[in-house]
Amino acid sequence: MSAKRERPHGRREIGREEISGWFDGEKGLIDKNIYVDPDIYELELDRLFGRAWNFMCHETHIPAVGDYFITYIGEDQVIAVRDESGIVQVLLNTCTHRGNMLCRAEMGNAKSFHCTYHGWNFGLDGKLLAVPGGANFYRGKLDMEEWSLQKAAKVEHYKGFYFATLDPDAPSLHDYLGEVGRIGIDQMAVHGELVAVDGVQKNVIDCNWKIAVDNLYDWYHVNFSHRSAIRVGFVGSSVMQPMQQMVMLGEYGHAIGGPGISEEQQAELDKLGDEERARLDRMSFEERAKLAPRISERRPIRPKHMKEVMGPVGVRAMGHPNIFPNLWVSTRALQLSLRLPRGPLQTEVWWFTFLPKNYTAEQRRTAMKYMTHSFGPAGLLEQDDGENWTYSTKAALGRVARRRPQNLQMGLGEDEVREDPSGQMSIETRVNEHAQRWHYRCWSDWLRAESWDELKRSKSRVPTGRI
Repeated sequence: MSAKRERPHGRREIGREEISGWFDGEKGLIDKNIYVDPDIYELELDRLFGRAWNFMCHETHIPAVGDYFITYIGEDQVIAVRDESGIVQVLLNTCTHRGNMLCRAEMGNAKSFHCTYHGWNFGLDGKLLAVPGGANFYRGKLDMEEWSLQKAAKVEHYKGFYFATLDPDAPSLHDYLGEVGRIGIDQMAVHGELVAVDGVQKNVIDCNWKIAVDNLYDWYHVNFSHRSAIRVGFVGSSVMQPMQQMVMLGEYGHAIGGPGISEEQQAELDKLGDEERARLDRMSFEERAKLAPRISERRPIRPKHMKEVMGPVGVRAMGHPNIFPNLWVSTRALQLSLRLPRGPLQTEVWWFTFLPKNYTAEQRRTAMKYMTHSFGPAGLLEQDDGENWTYSTKAALGRVARRRPQNLQMGLGEDEVREDPSGQMSIETRVNEHAQRWHYRCWSDWLRAESWDELKRSKSRVPTGRI
């Protein structure tokens, strides 16, 4: 372990050797300190959230000039706004004079941003437009350009989903997402033109954000933790813990983990047109089993053209994608969840809901009912999850408990990474913890690297062979 020197502001200096000791990928062990140590948390804010591409909003959140949406990059609150040129800007939500928050509403429409403290006024592009008493009090010497709002270094979108990064050295969003990240968002694009539902469900859970992230890959807990949802008939047991699993691992920590359909099942689907697929997709599990037993599992049936978009392997992945670090695509790919860090012991969970633009009123009601009952503060599933995450975090505070690592050994060294002729790679197996281990391996890469240049050079390569 490296020496722990105190910095002037009270944070210890964390060396690479210490970071490398937090996760042992060969043994599948995690140091519990990573969930509770405030210095590790501060390092995450700097080297992970401060450099990564963070999800901001969807294009339908801010369709018109002046529309804005308030969100976060780590703990920094930002304004995603469509400026007068129609370009989406991401601005730090803090006045450059005395730091007052400019926007108080979560979303809305504005002609400019006006500080309620001293009246400084900023344009939709962040430029400082007017300062009360500028000529008199500042004697005309205030540099208006220098004191404009701080902007994100880069803002880009993929299929209408906007992301921003604070680091000018970050690669393009397309390159950052890579194949696996893009497939994750393509799961949303399957539904055609989407519209964001007004409002975001938000609640704070007393847990570390990483526990809330790695749980999305976890299909081991569902039959046990969510047994009440199964007993009341909200979901079926076969849906909750399918043994046919597929994992796809991508650069920088992106991954998809959960159920998948086999090549044989996909071959049966390839024989069907879009009308037949849509009809099957609307059927109950029992009806589908009678009509098409080979594809009877209750998984979304994707349109024919998505095989070309997502690739022959990607189109068969039905699990949960995580766009690293903290964006989960969930619930038949019509919901997104952000796990926003609020200190090492708290996470603010946001649930966005999207619906196809062509849905009827009845389809909207049915979909909204299902999604509201699944996740969010009132969700049957998230109430179970939140309690588990809370007590896992609290237990890690124990001085003795922290000495024993957490176990992430399921499937370790037992499976092979398969490479399709298309070049796409996957692990096709039973319930496992491959994606969780990949998440922490890449998390370690991010924290060790002191710059984007170093991260690009030193990041873990997507595994091949036995894993």
